[in-house]
Amino acid sequence: MKKTILITGASTGIGKETAKLFQSKGWNVIATMRNPATESELSKLDNVLVIRLDVLDLGSIDNAISEGIQKFGKIDVLLNNAGYGAYGPLESFPREKIVRQFNTNVIGLLDVTKALLPHFRKNQGGIFINISSIGGKMAFPFGALYHGTKFAVEGISESLSYEVEEFGGKVKIVEPGAIATDFAGRSFDLNNDETLTEYQPLLGKMMAGVQGMFANASPASVVADVIYVAATDGTNQLRYTAGEDAKALMANRKQADDASFTAGVKAQMGL
Repeated sequence: MKKTILITGASTGIGKETAKLFQSKGWNVIATMRNPATESELSKLDNVLVIRLDVLDLGSIDNAISEGIQKFGKIDVLLNNAGYGAYGPLESFPREKIVRQFNTNVIGLLDVTKALLPHFRKNQGGIFINISSIGGKMAFPFGALYHGTKFAVEGISESLSYEVEEFGGKVKIVEPGAIATDFAGRSFDLNNDETLTEYQPLLGKMMAGVQGMFANASPASVVADVIYVAATDGTNQLRYTAGEDAKALMANRKQADDASFTAGVKAQMGL
């Protein structure tokens, strides 16, 4: 029997590349997104169900899972991929944008995970794969909101792994570096108030640094390949790093104490 993966945020980037990869490997794919009417590529593939799921809409979560199970009989893997990055001085963010960042990247992930837990428990197995980031293990300037959500994903995932192990389930965390997706565009929410003059020099240097990072970004297919390994390697490995830059930064972070790491970040920004 074919295995089935449900993917959130499958309209572009990592989600879309992962959907295409798993379909090519003979899997059934439930490719979810907020606006499925705009999708024209995945909907043409065999054994792919393109359906609406907005992680902020509980009804759409339940419906996508129900329709997916009805079509394919069972879901074996959940890829929690939907999310975006809110950056900028914390002072500049209205509360509604703060709440939206955490609702999307954290509460939404929890809601989708919780909705699938009974199905996985009933089947005595299932794999949750959560997209974190190198930004879930280290932080850079003006990312208090984004890094806060990804640090949360790391803690949620690690703790949940103990729980689901009780019925044969697994949790995996994928930590990409700079990936050539729309993260630096559509999925990058920069908030700034230029009257907050104290922050502007650092913000300018940070934005230049981001552009430099993404100039040599890995393709989204690199992350899709890592996700496929996480879903199929049969191990209890918890964390998977995706991208050569991510591997180098993770190794550096593990070796450096806090003071050394932050000094290195400042040096890179010319501070």
